[in-house]
Amino acid sequence: MNVQWRGVPCGLYIQNLPCILVIASTMTAIKHALQRDIFTPNDERLLSIVNVCKAGKKKKNCFLCATVTTERPVQVKVVKVKKSDKGDFYKRQQTWELRDLTEVDAKDASKENPEFDLHFEKVYRWLASSTAEKNSFISCIWKLNQRYLRKKLEFVNVSPQLLEESVPSGESQSVAGGDDDALDDYQELSTREEQDIESMMEMCEYAISNAEAFAEQLSKELQVLDGANIQSIMASEKQVNILMKLLDEALAEVDTIEGKLSSYEEMLQSVKEQMDQISQSNRLIQISNTNNGKLLDEIQFLVNYMDLSKGHIRALQEGDLTSPKGIEACINASEALLQCMNVALQPGHDKLMAVKQQHLLFADLRDTFARRLTNHLNNVFVHQGHDQSSTLSQHTAELTLPKHSPLHRDLLRYAKLMEWLKNTHREKYEGLSRTYVDYMSRLYEREIKDFFEVAKIKMAGTSKEAKGKFGLHGSSGKLTGSTSSLNKLTVQGPNSRRSQSSSLLDMGNMSASDLDVADRTKFDKIFEQVLSELEPLCLAEQDFISKFFKLQQHPIVTPPLAQPETEESNGGTLSRIAPQAEHRHSLSSEKDMVRLMMNKIFQSIETELNSLIALGDKIDSFNSLYMLVKMSHHVWTAENVDPASYLSTTLGNVLVTVKRNFDKCISGQIKQMEEVKISKKSKVGILSFVTVFEEFAELAETIFRSAERRGDLDKAYVKLIRAVFMNVEKVANESQKTPRDVVMMENFHHIFSTLSRLKISCLDAERREAKHKYTDHLQSYVINSLGQPLEKLNHFFEGVEARVAQGVREEEVSYQLAFNKQELRKVIKEYPGKEVKKGLDNLYKKVDKHLCEEESLLQVVWHSMQDEFIRQYKHFEDLIGRCYPGSGITMEFTIQDMLEYFSSIAQSH
Repeated sequence: MNVQWRGVPCGLYIQNLPCILVIASTMTAIKHALQRDIFTPNDERLLSIVNVCKAGKKKKNCFLCATVTTERPVQVKVVKVKKSDKGDFYKRQQTWELRDLTEVDAKDASKENPEFDLHFEKVYRWLASSTAEKNSFISCIWKLNQRYLRKKLEFVNVSPQLLEESVPSGESQSVAGGDDDALDDYQELSTREEQDIESMMEMCEYAISNAEAFAEQLSKELQVLDGANIQSIMASEKQVNILMKLLDEALAEVDTIEGKLSSYEEMLQSVKEQMDQISQSNRLIQISNTNNGKLLDEIQFLVNYMDLSKGHIRALQEGDLTSPKGIEACINASEALLQCMNVALQPGHDKLMAVKQQHLLFADLRDTFARRLTNHLNNVFVHQGHDQSSTLSQHTAELTLPKHSPLHRDLLRYAKLMEWLKNTHREKYEGLSRTYVDYMSRLYEREIKDFFEVAKIKMAGTSKEAKGKFGLHGSSGKLTGSTSSLNKLTVQGPNSRRSQSSSLLDMGNMSASDLDVADRTKFDKIFEQVLSELEPLCLAEQDFISKFFKLQQHPIVTPPLAQPETEESNGGTLSRIAPQAEHRHSLSSEKDMVRLMMNKIFQSIETELNSLIALGDKIDSFNSLYMLVKMSHHVWTAENVDPASYLSTTLGNVLVTVKRNFDKCISGQIKQMEEVKISKKSKVGILSFVTVFEEFAELAETIFRSAERRGDLDKAYVKLIRAVFMNVEKVANESQKTPRDVVMMENFHHIFSTLSRLKISCLDAERREAKHKYTDHLQSYVINSLGQPLEKLNHFFEGVEARVAQGVREEEVSYQLAFNKQELRKVIKEYPGKEVKKGLDNLYKKVDKHLCEEESLLQVVWHSMQDEFIRQYKHFEDLIGRCYPGSGITMEFTIQDMLEYFSSIAQSH
């Protein structure tokens, strides 16, 4: 008996079994270790391994491994693994993706050659330990490419049989779609297989040391097993014969059963034909019943949804549109009519005569009711527009606007009818909208003009003189005169400073006495009252328009069946043509329509507000501060409610005018600063525009204390303070009576005091600059003034310092002819204590003549002069000690004497 395994004689396996077992055992152990230590932790599976080294170089061997990931999507990699030099373990050295492999070169397809090349980003040349391992590795690479990548990968010098062996033999099984059995050859040994091999080798102690004896023993055991198999087959021959006999008897029984089944089949065929006839009859009956049911449903649908009750018809034709009960009946009837007209009919329903008749009835009822509703609301709008009872009298004592809430409440009862009209008769709906806007705009125009006329009279005063003074003519509110007629300032002396600062406020030829705090507070209250009356009026009207005319954020799509129709008798065809309104506005949204209606109704508000603002600015330019704060607050409030509302837009436009007037007020003040003229006969003192800036800042801080925005005021502060600084220096340079340092010192001291008291944060830098200028000019004035009482002594020591600066040693200065000891004593004798006190007294009088009384800087300047005088005295003594050592020369007076001189002079005056 020739026993084979996998098509190969078992004797051949047995002869080479020792070598096979040794190699297989070693590679299996390595493969198992690599899988356990390197690839399993990274969720990878090792499929093939080849022992290689680099071609042409003598280096330690390494392993190339073909792996795939266990998670999807599957990634195929080629990994280079090297054994560590320091221990018996392996480490991952380099990894390539299989998709980056472009070519595999086996070097020779006909001969056994262990060399091969792999082309990745560069060419890697390898030398395998055996040709079999190389071929197995290349075959695995080919399989992995076909299974997972199917990319164009070149295999050069590779035997076609090697690649064909990798393809499954079945034609219907593709490489790419094969199951996991195609890679089973590459799985590592299971635990049971390892245990079986180990137990078999443990049974023979010389399995490794004496492979030939072990092979011979395995051969003997195989022969014993073959003999046992043959004996078992021969012993079962009798049982086979009995089994064959039983099979023959079973076949005969099967033939008998088949005959009976044929007769039964003929009987069932006859029954089947009868049942088919019965089923066909039942199906026809069921179809007829279904059709009758559907027809009944269609008839019930048309009757239920296209039938309008007599009560609804009577309400549409004759319903009372003045009483609440009649309005409610009309609303219910109109909604029922709209539902009937908008019923979604099935295809073919419109060809039924009854449906056509109902459509004609509905269209007639719709047109009739729309005409009645339009006429009634037109009469209401016209009557309200001509109503004089709510008009504001010009002589009323209360500054209030009439309320229209009763009218809105009455009209809102028709809101649902307006919505019905909007959906069914767009042309009449828009006509009503235009009528309402037309007549309500007339009503509001009368009321608003009367309201603003009263506001202007209250601002300017109720007398005819005040009315003519500011050019009020009727209800138009036009202004005469010019707000730019500003008086030029002329500085005549410190006593006229109040009149100078008041003239800066003298707008429209008004006296300063009229512009007190009470007048400004009165104006502020009137302006606030005007805005407080206008705001709820506009909001209430906009809310009413949105609710009454059903103008929401999103446009409503009008149902096509609800529009008016014109019938043309042409072959029984009913054509619907939507009418086009001649003056229809193309609005992007209903929100734009609300804004357009509000603009037309309140078209006079913005004009009247601008006229009122111009009057307030004409009365007092500082009123622009009140108006800026109030207007900014109301704009901010309106924007929080609805940024796109009519009120927010209108007040925003007016706010621009207020800001422009405020800027004009600031520019006017700056211009007057530049036009200031100083008197040549009197001392300057505190300049008028410095005082005016102080008043402006105090007023502005009071007004803007609780304002939401200060940006405009802060900008105005910066402009004004820079103009004040510039013009103070300009006046100081032009001053002839008062020294420049005094003008600068006094005015910047006043500015510094004002800014420190008001604590205006945006002017911190200017406050520090004012203090710096004040200090510098105080020091300059003191130094320049102190040079006069000891003039010769100053000149003498200036000459001494000049000689020292030229290189003369200090102890040799006394040998200079002009600066010897005799000359020094002569100069010192000219300034005894009595003369010094006399000179200081004259100096005090001159300083007192230069300084003004308002700032009270005389004692400050006098104390600074005392400090400077002491400093100069100490400096002179120091020079005497260094340049005239041992001479015993001293001043005729001491520091204590000087202190007594300064104190007595200050007390005497």
